[in-house]
Amino acid sequence: MRQPAENDKPTLVVGTNIVNPGNLFSSIFALPFQQRGETFLILLPSLMNQKLFYSLVLVSLGALFFIPFLGGVRLFDWDEINFAECAREMIVLSDYLHVHIDFKPFYEKPPLFFWFQSAMMYVFGINEFAARLPNAICGIITLVYLYNLGQKLHGHRFGLLWALAYLGSVTPHLYFRSGIIDPFFNLFIFAGLVNLIFASWKRERLSSMLLVPKNEWTYLLLAGLVLGLGIMTKGPVAYLIVCLVLFVYWMLSRFRWFITPLQFLAFSLAASFVSLAWYGLDIYLNGPALMREFLTYNFRLFSTPDAGHVGFPGYHIILLLVGCFPASIFAIRAFGPLFIERNYQREFRRWMLILFWVVLILFSIVQSKIVHYSSLCYFPLTYFAALTLLQLEERKIQFNNWLRAGLVLIGSIYVVAIIGLPILAHRMDVVKSYADQDAFTQTNLDAKINWTGWEVLPGVWLFGILILAIIWFNQRETARASLTLFVGMAVFITLTLWFFIGRIEGISQDAAMRFFERAQGKNVYVKTYGYHSYGPYFYTQKQAVTNPDYYNDEWLLRGRIDKDVWFIRKASDQPTLLDSLSDVKKTGEENGFVFYQRKAK
Repeated sequence: MRQPAENDKPTLVVGTNIVNPGNLFSSIFALPFQQRGETFLILLPSLMNQKLFYSLVLVSLGALFFIPFLGGVRLFDWDEINFAECAREMIVLSDYLHVHIDFKPFYEKPPLFFWFQSAMMYVFGINEFAARLPNAICGIITLVYLYNLGQKLHGHRFGLLWALAYLGSVTPHLYFRSGIIDPFFNLFIFAGLVNLIFASWKRERLSSMLLVPKNEWTYLLLAGLVLGLGIMTKGPVAYLIVCLVLFVYWMLSRFRWFITPLQFLAFSLAASFVSLAWYGLDIYLNGPALMREFLTYNFRLFSTPDAGHVGFPGYHIILLLVGCFPASIFAIRAFGPLFIERNYQREFRRWMLILFWVVLILFSIVQSKIVHYSSLCYFPLTYFAALTLLQLEERKIQFNNWLRAGLVLIGSIYVVAIIGLPILAHRMDVVKSYADQDAFTQTNLDAKINWTGWEVLPGVWLFGILILAIIWFNQRETARASLTLFVGMAVFITLTLWFFIGRIEGISQDAAMRFFERAQGKNVYVKTYGYHSYGPYFYTQKQAVTNPDYYNDEWLLRGRIDKDVWFIRKASDQPTLLDSLSDVKKTGEENGFVFYQRKAK
């Protein structure tokens, strides 16, 4: 390193390289160094392997944002409680080969995610923290994976931008703090597809230096094994999605064999090997019932609306635009022309375009419209956002009015909603006048929730973050703007959860869950009437059913029961059967839920 002259200005130094302080992260993690009265900054990555350093930074960020307060609020009906209960029943029954719900076979999902949850429950107990911890770990793995993949494709700055875009976008962030299956499912599908892409590049020698030392067969087999984990997480739709992406790419490539039929067969066999280790064993032991029921469920899911989840054709487009903010705003620009230097980078962008549209179109066609169905789009969407941000930083494109308007428009929705909700909470009469007028909704809104006024802080924070980010984007300080926007959004999401999620749970389900919790340790049956909930299983800590009559509603209502039955229903404008039975007594009602008891004779 050269010695500074007396009139030299302080310089940011990494080894022998002079670094522009405006570059991404160049002013972060820096140490002051005094020499001849001058202050120099030596970046910490110069002290260790750069990839390792930033991977550890992302592990720390992921742990900081995803793990704290996971158990701070109850699991939500349906999916979170459903999946946690499947894991709990594995422990209660000591049966890890089969999935059960209410101690009956549950054919809708394979067991891998429930194995993760039950393992955490063994360590941390049967609680909300253990149920959500697997996805927090998945979030940390995802951030590190995206950084390393992005670094391989476009360099360190791109990898960091990709990981930040995922961390700081609303629904991708929220999923890592939940207890649903999709984060692992999506990661396995995406990683499997990426390895297939690398196998095709190896075969065609598209980027030999990028992919050393593995050969194409290693990538193919790795792709199949990882995708097999996806099949074991949520089912064969993982294989279907990847095959559709490969088919579309094959067509757009004018039917050029980017991998051979033999290689595709090897990939498929590798994917099947993982899942058949479970499916095959169960078929051998118990016959084809599980496979038959599972395939029937998946067919029904694609052909008819499931569980009342129906929506308009543009449902997922709106969800991705608003839910994946702010990455979605920058991603839109990357759908247009961009200057991309290397062939393999252009090819990867092409693959991501195909993946995005295949998933979006497929689940727009599917009759069931559920938020997480399009969540696999988060990977290509955040990739496109990182492309745009990198090109803004390199001044290949400009921060135009469309980007500015998108940030303002969608950002304003969040700001207005977060600031407006606490204000509306103090005018519940106005809210009730616009809400559904049925008895359940109206009494649900009567929940006594303590609104302090401080709940507006996340909205104020986001307003400030958006202002700063837009100012710095306008001034072409893209690195500072990107870091501020996405880390600021991660803080906003965390603050919003702290201030709102408990209050939302208090309105929507707290009264019901407290009713279920009161049954813990008591020798009673607990049953919902007129609606479905998984709460009576998980929050009563229900044990294995010993009397098969329990599953007979008529017996519970009129039969010679062997122990008391506690019923719960949603409030309604009309009397129900429970109100007409002489030996069923109403014991209370709260926030839209009505409670009954039938005593054993």
